Amino acid sequence: MFRFITILAFIITPLISNAAKKDSVIATVDGSKILKSELDEAYRQRMLFVSDKPATKDDVLKELINRRLGISRAKKNKLDKDPIVQSKMEDIMYHAQVSKDLEPKLKKISVTDDDVKGFYKEHPEYRTAHILFRVRAQPDDVEIEEALKKSIEVYNTLKKKPAKFAELANKFSQSSTAPNGGDMGFQPAIRLAPEYFKAIKGKPNEYISPPVRTQFGYHIIKILAVKDFKSVNMPLYKKIVYDKKRDSVLAKYFDDLRKGASIKIEKSKLK
Repeated sequence: MFRFITILAFIITPLISNAAKKDSVIATVDGSKILKSELDEAYRQRMLFVSDKPATKDDVLKELINRRLGISRAKKNKLDKDPIVQSKMEDIMYHAQVSKDLEPKLKKISVTDDDVKGFYKEHPEYRTAHILFRVRAQPDDVEIEEALKKSIEVYNTLKKKPAKFAELANKFSQSSTAPNGGDMGFQPAIRLAPEYFKAIKGKPNEYISPPVRTQFGYHIIKILAVKDFKSVNMPLYKKIVYDKKRDSVLAKYFDDLRKGASIKIEKSKLK
């Protein structure tokens, strides 16, 4: 047994020695060492990105030196105690922890064509136009009443003369689409406010909705077309479905965390 250990030691010692030689110190910045392995990895990462300047190890080493100097200066100025910096550090730790915990599960997510078809059946892509009567994020009652009153007046006009939609959009809409008669083009459902999409889902072409309230104000919506599934941007919809599956994994993850935590919410103060 002793002979085996001795032989093993003879084998390992040269390996350690070679590794140490290979991972030699490339530079020292105010006593902080930069190892060759660190430079090699930074250079490898740098080569992954296209730049208007050729990548050289000299430039990458300068970047590493600059980083050490910047970090050293930040520590001397006690930036790690700054509330804004601490908040950003907490954001990084939060995302890093979630990523570490969920990476194995997220890697298992797959999206098939059938998944996309199922999603699209419930969330078809509409081309719509709208007339927006905007309200602020926290409007007062008077602002809401005035926007609603004006939207109802315009809607009543459209019930009698639906062909005037583009004209009225150009005249009254407070949206950037007003000069185009309110035309928003085709938009995936996820890019529309939920109330907006709910108001048009399942409705036929040329349908004009009564005023619909969203976070932006009151909309009168007209359906111009519905995109056939064969014409959709498949990579985009695969990403949308992937994001939905990912969000489900995240939701369960945080549900489980909350169940294991002591949480007290003052609901009366949420109003």
